[in-house]
Amino acid sequence: MVDLRQYTLHPGERDTLIEVFDEYFVEGQEATGMHIVGQFRDLDEPDRFVWLRGFPDMPTRADALNAFYYGPIWREHAATANRTMIDSDNALLLRPAHLGAAYPRPGSPRAARGTTDVPDSVVAGAVYHRGAADDGFVEFFTDHAVPALTATGAEPVAVFETLVAENNFPGLPLRDEIVLAWFARFPDDAAYDEHRRRLEASTVWQRQVLPELVCRSAAPAQELRLRPTARSQFR
Repeated sequence: MVDLRQYTLHPGERDTLIEVFDEYFVEGQEATGMHIVGQFRDLDEPDRFVWLRGFPDMPTRADALNAFYYGPIWREHAATANRTMIDSDNALLLRPAHLGAAYPRPGSPRAARGTTDVPDSVVAGAVYHRGAADDGFVEFFTDHAVPALTATGAEPVAVFETLVAENNFPGLPLRDEIVLAWFARFPDDAAYDEHRRRLEASTVWQRQVLPELVCRSAAPAQELRLRPTARSQFR
């Protein structure tokens, strides 16, 4: 399972949070049993920081979050991190519907501390807001949307759906929403732009898939276009 977390930050403070996060919070959290899958700059929202944090199961989630947020690393750097944030409650608890071979697993290579070279790659996708957990959305997305996305150069690396479960670390609120989220990787901005061009020109997507996604959604989709930080595994 993963937390998909999106933070709204004070103007100009994103790099401050990323510096603290990449230097201290990656290993600090993983030492307690979490997996820091990826952390990103939102390319369309200059004051948004997005990240994915994984857990093998719910009991480990509770233990790991308690260990980190009541431990020395967070205690030392919490004030600096919190000063950058306006809102840190945009968080969703998800489980994988599909993880491709390119999705980072625990222990995947990660750039060393102190690395500042930001990759050219783009991680993009969307969050669809659904009406219910048993609405057939995942099946429709898998059977119809995934082939259309793949045909336009955006084969999903990961597809997640809401994990309906009680939040076992109430200190970090979770949004009470049913969603499907997907992510794909592009080597650079040009590859992402080409995907968007092909998607706009795709008759299957525009006439069959997209109208059905809109019809099945309870609210407009959130499109994501993200740049991995220097130490993101998902890059």
